[in-house]
Amino acid sequence: MTDATQDNNPTEVRFRSDMTVELIKSVASDADVIWAARVSTAGEQSLDSLQEEAERSEGLIRYLVREKHGSPFEHNSFTFFIQAPIFVFREFMRHRVGWSFNEESGRYRQLAPTFYVPAAERPLIQVGKTGHYQFVPGSPEQYAIVVQQTKAADIAAYKAYEAMLDAGVAKEVARTVLPVGTYSSMYTTCNARSLMNFLALRVHDENATFPSYPQREIQMVAEQMETAFAEKMPLTYKAYIDNGRVAP
Repeated sequence: MTDATQDNNPTEVRFRSDMTVELIKSVASDADVIWAARVSTAGEQSLDSLQEEAERSEGLIRYLVREKHGSPFEHNSFTFFIQAPIFVFREFMRHRVGWSFNEESGRYRQLAPTFYVPAAERPLIQVGKTGHYQFVPGSPEQYAIVVQQTKAADIAAYKAYEAMLDAGVAKEVARTVLPVGTYSSMYTTCNARSLMNFLALRVHDENATFPSYPQREIQMVAEQMETAFAEKMPLTYKAYIDNGRVAP
């Protein structure tokens, strides 16, 4: 997190460079996959019996991932609480199959004066044509102007927002002046199959069968979600990685 209040910052606007992801609850294990897959050949089985069997079923999980038999990976659930800038959440909304979202509402509560400013290591310069480009580090002078102009714009925007609220203007109208770098929060729930599809697109890995090139900020969120996924469903996660990060 960057420094907070500045002398020229009378509204006590806070600036952050991080994203926070918390796994609130989950009903997710490799045994869930085995249970769902084997009902087609073995009928009903208890989850207790399959929990002990899950480690011996790595081959089946690998087969399901490799052959793209995806439905057994949908019988589980992850719920995350995420704090990130609004522009990150707008990218999240592209993921609709197998996802649920509930975001903090600027219509009903005053949004906190917290804004995103890139960290010094964040690449700033786009090199190449649309569809075939990369980002490279900027100069110290370029980074300085990014920080200076971002902070100045955010402080001015929040002062305008507060002025309208103080004048009795409705929150849903006053919020229109706030930038997409404003931090918001949301709960999102998904299953392992939808999460694997998300990670395939939102985490860059040169070893992937189809490498993706996400915006750095949503990758910062996705990397934390991937860690939780790997901890909860290690056999499924390993099969996903070994399959070139291609979701079933």
